[in-house]
Amino acid sequence: MVSTGDLRKGLTIVLDGELMKIVEYNHVKQGRGTAFVRLTLRNLRTGATTTRTFMAGEKFETARTETKHVQFLYRDGDDFHFMDMETYEQPVVRVDVLGDAVNYLKENQELDLLTYQDEVIDVSLPTAVELQVVDTEPGYKGDTASGGGKPATLETGLVITVPFFVSTGDTVRVDTRTGEYIERVG
Repeated sequence: MVSTGDLRKGLTIVLDGELMKIVEYNHVKQGRGTAFVRLTLRNLRTGATTTRTFMAGEKFETARTETKHVQFLYRDGDDFHFMDMETYEQPVVRVDVLGDAVNYLKENQELDLLTYQDEVIDVSLPTAVELQVVDTEPGYKGDTASGGGKPATLETGLVITVPFFVSTGDTVRVDTRTGEYIERVG
């Protein structure tokens, strides 16, 4: 059991019989009133996001999750196939469990799967991944006055905004938390 003072972003708790991951955590203390905690929670089975408020001092059951280090093998329709790096088992994960993480998965990439009672509930991506640009408009000399960017389609199908000097075939580093361009990789 964990108290409201021990809650943090990314923690998985059991609330009303459902597995919920804390997406956002705000502790609020008003002038004369009692303190309370406002949580934005994502249901790990349905993907639904809700905001709930709790009084300070309430207790929550933490979900005992396990982490499996896996390698992404391939995609087959809505199924993503992984290989456990220790046991060589090959778990299959549906696209609805992975959510936005599908935009950052490349074959042979290593990452962590979070499991609860042998059920895959979430994926833990690295902070940044390197992906190749497969389609973007060419940049023209002197086209930097606006300081903006241009859309680029990456090898996973993700479309991001990149600076004008990035061209088709370049490899770029993308932040997996925000989906934004970080830098072009040598």
